[in-house]
Amino acid sequence: MWGRDLRRGLNGPKNLTWQKQCNDHYCDHLDLGINLTPESLESSYTVKVTAINSLGSASSFPFSFTLLDIVRPLPPWDIRIKFVNASVDRCTLLWRDEGLVLLNRLRYRPINSRSWNMVNVTNAKGRHDLLDLKPFTEYEFQISSKLHLYKGSWSDWSESLRTQTPEEEPIGMLNVWYMRQHIDYNRQQISLFWKNLSLSEARGKILHYQVTLQKVAGGEITLQNITEHTSWTWVIPRTGNWAAAVSAANSKGSSLPTRINITDLCGAELLAPQQVLAKSEGMDKLMVTWTPPEKATAAVQEYVVEWRELHPGAGMQPPLGWLWSPPYRLSALISENIKPYICYEIRVHALAGDQGGCNSTRGNSQHKAPLSGPHINAISEEKGSVLISWDEIPAREQMGCILHYRIYWKERDSNSQPQLCEIPYRISPNSHPIDSLQPRVTYVLWMTALTAAGESPQGNEREFCLQGKANWSTFVAPSICMAVIMVGVLSMRCFRQKVFVLLLALRPQWCSKEIPDPANSTWAKKYPIVEEKTQLALDRLLTDWPTPEEPEPLVINEVLCRVTPVFRPPHHRSWSEKGQGVRGHYTSEEDTGYSASSPPPPRAPTAETGQGVDLYKVLGSKGPDSKPGNPASPLTILPVDYLPTHDGYLPSNMDYLPSHEAPITDPLEELPQHISLSIFPSSSLRPLTFSCGEKLTLDQLKMGCGSLML
Repeated sequence: MWGRDLRRGLNGPKNLTWQKQCNDHYCDHLDLGINLTPESLESSYTVKVTAINSLGSASSFPFSFTLLDIVRPLPPWDIRIKFVNASVDRCTLLWRDEGLVLLNRLRYRPINSRSWNMVNVTNAKGRHDLLDLKPFTEYEFQISSKLHLYKGSWSDWSESLRTQTPEEEPIGMLNVWYMRQHIDYNRQQISLFWKNLSLSEARGKILHYQVTLQKVAGGEITLQNITEHTSWTWVIPRTGNWAAAVSAANSKGSSLPTRINITDLCGAELLAPQQVLAKSEGMDKLMVTWTPPEKATAAVQEYVVEWRELHPGAGMQPPLGWLWSPPYRLSALISENIKPYICYEIRVHALAGDQGGCNSTRGNSQHKAPLSGPHINAISEEKGSVLISWDEIPAREQMGCILHYRIYWKERDSNSQPQLCEIPYRISPNSHPIDSLQPRVTYVLWMTALTAAGESPQGNEREFCLQGKANWSTFVAPSICMAVIMVGVLSMRCFRQKVFVLLLALRPQWCSKEIPDPANSTWAKKYPIVEEKTQLALDRLLTDWPTPEEPEPLVINEVLCRVTPVFRPPHHRSWSEKGQGVRGHYTSEEDTGYSASSPPPPRAPTAETGQGVDLYKVLGSKGPDSKPGNPASPLTILPVDYLPTHDGYLPSNMDYLPSHEAPITDPLEELPQHISLSIFPSSSLRPLTFSCGEKLTLDQLKMGCGSLML
């Protein structure tokens, strides 16, 4: 509408009229500048707007109202709350308001709630008591006002007041669980766990927990402790039945204690639940199901589902979660402390009085193939098999529950497909024997791990060669046979002598004495017998022998060539036929025949031939012109076997026993021939290096051992 001016008129009680003109073409409101008194709050007013231009005027319809319809009071201010006797049972909310206000409304709520509690108060005069507030809870308060009980409009809400209510004594009871572990034959470790009370149950800040442990019999208190944590561990004797009680305390008091009997949670096999399974129900939930024990279903009073992380990080104690279930419920949805890609050990306990049975399983909410393989840390040989030990995959790399391990092996530098052995996790979590490796073959071994999602990469490689141990039974039978054969062979005299000769031949030189003792020679042992046989002839010889005042030198002819002696011992008569015995060496004409120019007839060597029986011998013989019975013939001493070395010794290994007589039996004669194994060369057979003329006397002769005979 196009016009030149705008007029507004107001008609009030008692025919009062107010008019005002607005010259602005775009005027949409107009202040009449009228102050109304409180007495006129319910008076009726009518307003009309008229627009005028050069063509004419137009008026609106009249609009009637009262003062209460258009007036809004200011919101309350200076809000505060007062707790009588520091108790939440009676608290007073205070505020300030306009004097004309007849109605107030209050709203309040806990700080973590979305819904409000509403209260309307008439003629409150800035004060109201609240009786339903919860202890130790932070609340938000707001107030608005109205001038009339039924008419008019509400004021805006006041600014919020936030405050916390006082504490009260706890009213809840703790949810307590425990674990029992044997340390040795007379001690056990008891670990108690409990959950925090809810805010409505705690009704204040819990300052500490009081733990009491006592024997059931007698009821005397054994141990009391105060802790700020939600677990407590202690070592107690294994004897007797024990009970525990735990209560929570704040500044106003303590809660009622929760009592629990300490029993063997898995001691009764008949109470063990059956077919315990865990199934994922999302990223952070697991559904655990089970069936009741077959023979003790009616005895079960309640079930407890317990779970904890299977492989926590190093130095970490995984939190224990549990919940109680009535005997008619055979499943539980667990969500407390459940994380994806983490394996949890889940155990279901069935309790009946002071007995309990349990069964367990493993589960995870989400899983992937492991990020790495097991690390083989040791390979050892035990009783013909190989024991492989490994380190578990770190918990954060398992990506779920390990179901199986696989051990691969193949020969080193081989292109063939490796062999493998699959091991269930529950059977061998960190070691397993393998008995299919061949001895003295070098193998390369490695491992992998499997979850429900797949197989991990291979772990480290290790080389191993099974040394193997020979089976003792393979040596027993041959050893017994060889022993029987050796005993049979050595029981025969000829074989025994040959074996003894062989052993002596293999004996090293350092095992022999450096200088043989002549007293131990065979000749020294035989000499007394020979001396007795030749005593008569020697006595006769000495009788006819001239006895000068000085002994005649004994002439020894030096022979440069080797002389081979041949002995034919004389036939001696019995002692009754002999005459007077003569001590000495006696040789008759038919007894001995030897020559340096003509070789003697061959003869078979006796047992003593070649044996070093003495260091030297003196041989007596008649000359060519001697006759039997001529005792005056001088004895001719000839060297035997070989001439002495440069040291002047005259060694001899001659045998002079009669060949046609039966040899005298001596135990030493049965010994085999000595065999020289000297590592030093024997001395050459050469004449004495010193000159003594035609005669060699005994005072010029040095006797000794020229060579070492074994």
